[in-house]
Amino acid sequence: MAKLNPFDLYDVASLLSEEELMIKDSVARFVDERAMPLIARHFDEAKFPAELVPEIAAMGLLGSSLEGYGCAGLNSVSYGLICQELERCDSGLRSFVSVQSSLCMYPIHAYGSEEQKQRWLPGMASGEIIGCFGLTESHGGSDPANMKTNAKRDGSDWLLNGSKMWITNGSIADIAIVWAKTDEGIMGFVVEKGMPGFDAPAIKHKMSLRASVTSELYFDNVRVPDANRLPKVTGLKGPLGCLTQARYGITWGPIGSAIACLEEVLSYTSDRILFGRPLAANQAIQLRLADMARRITSAQLLSLQLGRLKDAGKMQPTQVSIAKWNNVRMALDIARDCRDMLGGSGITTEYQAIRHMLNLESVITYEGTETIHQLVVGRELTGVNAF
Repeated sequence: MAKLNPFDLYDVASLLSEEELMIKDSVARFVDERAMPLIARHFDEAKFPAELVPEIAAMGLLGSSLEGYGCAGLNSVSYGLICQELERCDSGLRSFVSVQSSLCMYPIHAYGSEEQKQRWLPGMASGEIIGCFGLTESHGGSDPANMKTNAKRDGSDWLLNGSKMWITNGSIADIAIVWAKTDEGIMGFVVEKGMPGFDAPAIKHKMSLRASVTSELYFDNVRVPDANRLPKVTGLKGPLGCLTQARYGITWGPIGSAIACLEEVLSYTSDRILFGRPLAANQAIQLRLADMARRITSAQLLSLQLGRLKDAGKMQPTQVSIAKWNNVRMALDIARDCRDMLGGSGITTEYQAIRHMLNLESVITYEGTETIHQLVVGRELTGVNAF
């Protein structure tokens, strides 16, 4: 019998189309050849690998699932595979693409005017315009309805006041999709870099997502023209719709992190000789490796089915919550266990496990904490809102 692929025990690759496989393989080559050699240094130095953005854009990875405006128009499974391969390198790299695509380009595409789409989307697809997404506030956390940021009409403009916290890409962004309370409900605004009263300082001293830019956003009477207001949505359904898109990609990304950790520890335990035999010859090690493979396989099948449902127009937010909850927890547990199996070597960035472990501490928190997703599923089962 043919030997199984240790990172695809159920031959999920056979369930992918030729185009999906080609996309996965091309992104994997980019990751292996261009991103992997530099990511540990960028993580050490807390620097985003901005030099990779033109290549990422040239491959069509920004706004890849959107139609028109220079976007690739790929299906949802292809976008998921892109996220998986990018996060196999680092969560920060996937976060950049996820925010640009799902949280910034998507709302302009879904809620924006034709003029707004023409103005911003082609430049965002080419990587010339970078976006960030301003929803979370320091006091609000998992309760976005509790936002304090507000916008008030002033003639044909809006005056925006407030602040946002934990914003990926904030300090390098050319535009920010900012959600604010108004007298007419919650609305989205495209705030442009350089508008008087708008500031986006970087958050320092992070121990997670160090190869990603994380920022605060401040708005002090920022005058935003009505032409920058997203006209096709009012209320929390606007930002929550964006988050559903982004969470879908997040269900795939941690699979890549888990595969990277398992691949590394398989090699390490095969080469490391203790008490006269390879570490991998111990039952305790094999049991842990087998459990990792089982959990990765389950996550792969979960995300693939979720992607097929999304492409069929049948995906529901609760299904996204199940996959985000399961797959990020899976990857974080695997990263922690791999770090342990590497022994003292596991605490340095010469190995990947601790970098993925630290990053996943953020991934399990952002865009819905594990507890929030558990409660979403509980509400679906019982019909009772326990938030």
